[in-house]
Amino acid sequence: MKYWKIIWRNVTRNRRRTLLTILSIAFSLLLVTFLRTLVITLGQPNPAPASVRRVAVRRLTSLQERMPESYRQKLERVPHVQLVTAIDWFGGIYREPSNFFANFALDHDRIFDIFPEITLNEGAKQAWMSQRTAAICGAKLAERFGWKVGDRITLLGSIYPVDLDFTLVGIYTNVADERSFYFRRDYLEEMLGRPGKAGVWYLLCDSADSVPAVISTVDAMFRNTDAETLSETERAFEATFTQMIGNVKGLVLSISSVVVFMILLITGNTMAMNIRERSHEIAVLKSLGFQNESLVGMLLGESTIIAMSGGLIGVLGAKLLFMTVDLSELSMGFIRSFQVELPTIALGLTIALLVGLASGAFPALSVTRLTVSDGLRRIG
Repeated sequence: MKYWKIIWRNVTRNRRRTLLTILSIAFSLLLVTFLRTLVITLGQPNPAPASVRRVAVRRLTSLQERMPESYRQKLERVPHVQLVTAIDWFGGIYREPSNFFANFALDHDRIFDIFPEITLNEGAKQAWMSQRTAAICGAKLAERFGWKVGDRITLLGSIYPVDLDFTLVGIYTNVADERSFYFRRDYLEEMLGRPGKAGVWYLLCDSADSVPAVISTVDAMFRNTDAETLSETERAFEATFTQMIGNVKGLVLSISSVVVFMILLITGNTMAMNIRERSHEIAVLKSLGFQNESLVGMLLGESTIIAMSGGLIGVLGAKLLFMTVDLSELSMGFIRSFQVELPTIALGLTIALLVGLASGAFPALSVTRLTVSDGLRRIG
């Protein structure tokens, strides 16, 4: 660019204003990057291969209502169903409510068949099978509280009127989640007086193609009963918890639109001030023979440099920030992983480029209408 030196001198002329504009754009695009990555993360399925074969069966009326234990035998007879297990959300409190983590009671003899992604050593599996009060937890949860195998852990009942004491017999690894706590469901049933109820039934189908047929068969089987069911794929079941937050995608789109509009106003105001202050200089350049096309190009280049600088700082800063900050820890496991992907980076830089061109275009148009005589009369 033969006018590069002129453009750069204009960008750095009022350094404080330029810096504040760049930081405003950077912070705004960091927010947009975060929101888009959040939506992508919440929509990601369980990466475990077996997850596409699992079906979650819950009560149609409410997730909080439980189903009869007798449903187990009926579910086991459904075609294409290989295994059935019951899972109950215990919702126990460890020491104080702020120490929240997911804790479930489940059938100890089927957990590793239905959830093969849960990896545990053989010694821990044997202890899990033999000890009634045995419990296992994910590696990241154990790291959070400093737990070790053999520790005694007590969970205070918040949903059920019992406090449970456990012995940690193993620490598992999992590609999807390492922040959960599992214990034997027969222990919970015994402490509750064996009510014969289950919160959620998990079914393992023989193939992913069989899942739709299993869902239809199960819901038809229990239709018009006292405890009608709602059967879903594991991905749909997990999405239910996201939907409890509200219309996340709509909220993110609304916020992002406002943020982009504010970026446009900020950058446009900066460029308008710069051009107004330089009206005398622009008139001089015109008198020296500079054409409108050259002047518009220099002004667009100036606004684009400012916007793209803010975009690079915001988007790449977001990537570096979320590489160092563990949001899965801050969200207590609700967010599995948080990685800014290349399409999100490309989107952020594209927004910065468009904002730079749009914010510079309107002030630049006024330059084409500015006559030499009018420009020379404007001083200061």
